[in-house]
Amino acid sequence: MVEQVIIGVDPHKLSATIEVVDHNERMLGSGRFSTDQAGYSAMRALVKSWPERVWAVEGANGAGRPLAQRLLEAGEQVVDVPAKLAARVRLFDTGHNRKTDALDAHSVAVVAVRTSNLRALKVDGELEAMRILTDRREALTRRRVQTVCRLQALLAELLPGQAKRDITTGQAKAMLATVRPRDIAGKTRRRIAAEELAELIAVEAKIKKSTAELKDMVLARDSRLMDIHGIGAVVAARILADVGDVTRFADRNRFASWTGTAPLDASSGEQDRHRLSRAGNRRVNHMIHIAAVTQLRLDTEGRAYYRRKRAAGKKPQEALRCLKRRISDVIYRQLIADTKPAGKAVPGEHRGATPESSATDLPPHIGTSEKPLPGPQSRRYAQPTTARKNQPAKPLQDAS
Repeated sequence: MVEQVIIGVDPHKLSATIEVVDHNERMLGSGRFSTDQAGYSAMRALVKSWPERVWAVEGANGAGRPLAQRLLEAGEQVVDVPAKLAARVRLFDTGHNRKTDALDAHSVAVVAVRTSNLRALKVDGELEAMRILTDRREALTRRRVQTVCRLQALLAELLPGQAKRDITTGQAKAMLATVRPRDIAGKTRRRIAAEELAELIAVEAKIKKSTAELKDMVLARDSRLMDIHGIGAVVAARILADVGDVTRFADRNRFASWTGTAPLDASSGEQDRHRLSRAGNRRVNHMIHIAAVTQLRLDTEGRAYYRRKRAAGKKPQEALRCLKRRISDVIYRQLIADTKPAGKAVPGEHRGATPESSATDLPPHIGTSEKPLPGPQSRRYAQPTTARKNQPAKPLQDAS
């Protein structure tokens, strides 16, 4: 029987360091290769002698994504090793937390050997295309903001006192039509403003096209995320692209921790308090924030839930965080429902339930932390008393 080996990979843009270990963490081989075609072929040739192999790539959703995708397309088995787990192994190793590419590859391999529930990657061309298009649209959005800022600065000089806060292409075109400067500086300023306006029109057309493509992609995956108030095509596409396989999350609480909507317990002694979490996927957290703000602007159950939290004494930001946690739970429930065949009920969900609002997922009386609290203790016992001399001790009474 051929023994399976683990190949730990520390990826970089221009290089990748690997270490091959068996299930006893004994090193069988190692090397450092460039990420071009020659280096990639040499790396594959080194591990060819081990037919049963699993590639453990650190940060397969970040710096290791290009290499992980190449390995998947070649039919290799790839698992994602979080950088946090590799750092813990390196910290408790004998190397005094020294950080080199070779030690990083060793730490990644050790994590893969000792951890059985690492996320296995799989080829999903449609999801990868959605991620690429979502990143492209975000870049276009940033480019639009920069173009608008430059255009407004030029218009403020051409037309003092007539600047608009949220200017549209039609308004900018009408404003430019009223300007006829005669000096060389004014003519140059107007020409550049016209070029910025033309660029703004082109960028907005590209954004509109990308949004339509993303909507078609989301609908093609039979996802009903857009049924939730505040979630449009762009937000749904970003969530689907970053989440990937939702079944990798054990429950809604793990999902909320990943999205950064679960508060961190900071209780001490008699004080029961929680603080804001800055961890998790910040892009998905931003998408949930957009959904929450949108629900507050509309007459939704989410706004009613927010007002109940405000009436209970919470500050605006605290109430908004509670709403974001509820939206995270609804998103998780809908993602799980999308993975189930039609007609099958999702565990813990009634038939006919709808994700129309963010506040319908859980009853509104959950505590401040928005975490599941332990159930009531079934039995309580009184404190044992010291038995008097020559008297039998009394049995403990049930205080419940």
